[in-house]
Amino acid sequence: MSKPNLHIAIGILLHQGKVLVGWREASQHQGNKHEFPGGKVEDGETPAEACRREIYEEVGIGLNNWQAFDFIRHEYDDVVVNLHVFQAAVPDELLNEIQQPWTWYSRDQLLGLNFPKANKAMLKRLHWQHQIKISSDLSAVEQLNAQQLMYWRVEANQENLIALAACNINLLDKLIINIELWKQLNSIQQQNIGAIHLKQAQLMHLKPGDLKIGCRHIAACHDLISALHAQAIGCDAILLSPVLPTATHPDARPLGWEQFAQIAKQLDIPVFALGGMTPERLTDVQHHHGYGIAGARFL
Repeated sequence: MSKPNLHIAIGILLHQGKVLVGWREASQHQGNKHEFPGGKVEDGETPAEACRREIYEEVGIGLNNWQAFDFIRHEYDDVVVNLHVFQAAVPDELLNEIQQPWTWYSRDQLLGLNFPKANKAMLKRLHWQHQIKISSDLSAVEQLNAQQLMYWRVEANQENLIALAACNINLLDKLIINIELWKQLNSIQQQNIGAIHLKQAQLMHLKPGDLKIGCRHIAACHDLISALHAQAIGCDAILLSPVLPTATHPDARPLGWEQFAQIAKQLDIPVFALGGMTPERLTDVQHHHGYGIAGARFL
């Protein structure tokens, strides 16, 4: 006898670095677990329409600017679920309309919550390490600690494709690579890469719906316009630079902490500070609404 095959629309709601989470009652399927809001796609509905409806019914707010986040198929012992996942930012003016018992959690806190197994991929994508090392040395990925990712900043050429093919596949989820290099990988490599990097020039040519669904994207931004655009098209995080003066780019005009904070506080996705950073600066970054630090020399 075949298992029921359900299509579920899930909404990931973001606000200033936090994610909205609820609790499934014991009587529900996969009960006594945390959950993201959502529900069954009804006959005649598209998954996006179901997501908007479910968020309005369960959470109490109406949102229109949704971005496709992922599609996940997971087989439990008793049912097959097809999760159509979308994400949206919640503006300040709607916060008071959110119904109980939905709660905001930081991305670090998500890892300590008890979610159904089908949500594992979502949690992995939502949580970011707080340090990004920038290097052209691929072997440096082997020395990363649990709080670090690495942006492998190299050209998309055959030599680097060969080097990446020889890399331990279990290390690929710690790597961030440029989109042009990512496009030349095989499907298995693409699925395991930690994040796709977009230069600002690449970012500004994209529109909502252009990003690869199910892949994590981080964009290089240097001003508020590019940062807001990155969020609007569905990027997961940004690298904002230069924050402070750097020896490697002495002619670049730094943003400074005040301008960095003005940009970061307007975003609901993680903002990594780049330029003049040291490990000790992480507290300063977070004090100015940032999430983490990135750099080539200090890590």
